[in-house]
Amino acid sequence: MFQIGFILFPNVTQLDFTGPLQVLHRLPDSQVHIISHTLEPVPSDCGLSLVPTTTFEDCPPLDLICVPGGFGVEQAMAGPVLIAFLKEQAAQARYITSVCTGAFVLGAAGLLKDKQATTHWAYHSLLSEVGAIPTQGRVVREGRVFTGGGVTAGIDFALTIVAEIAGQAIAQRIQLSIEYDPAPPFVGGSPQTTPGDILAGLAGFYAKRNLDFGPAVKKAYSQFSD
Repeated sequence: MFQIGFILFPNVTQLDFTGPLQVLHRLPDSQVHIISHTLEPVPSDCGLSLVPTTTFEDCPPLDLICVPGGFGVEQAMAGPVLIAFLKEQAAQARYITSVCTGAFVLGAAGLLKDKQATTHWAYHSLLSEVGAIPTQGRVVREGRVFTGGGVTAGIDFALTIVAEIAGQAIAQRIQLSIEYDPAPPFVGGSPQTTPGDILAGLAGFYAKRNLDFGPAVKKAYSQFSD
């Protein structure tokens, strides 16, 4: 069985996790593990609590490990138990992956050093603070490291991984089974296509957020990356 693990932490963005989960649990001959400190429900960013299936202590060796993002990343990347688990699993995993700002947890563990990577557009420039090479793309791969862009890019990321592991035909079957055929009601799902007034307002929100997040990224990287 191909062993897949998702790391959970409080205030995770649920779609960063559930989007890839919906794809990857359909991978043939695979088993999914939802991992946290305890088996207690983990609150997400939208009021939905998520239930782990195993703990850091009891999780088996993984073939693929994935870290989702969310506003809880700041605390997650500062957690020594989580980072130690991630480093231990990454040492033998076939694939080391993240979605959205989960990239900074990989980065804090030193797993993105000198590697191309992507994340949510609003935090993209901070990737260099964890030794990564900021690279535009919904999905970016370097070697066994795959990083996905913001939130919904997690579905693209997961389908890309399935094609890598099981072939394009299986990935296309899963894509059809979940009817993943995006047709957004508005133009503007990226900074490049969003009207200027909308972009300016949201960019201002994230700029304030980065005043705290940027220093936290630097601190976690300096503490755990060696």
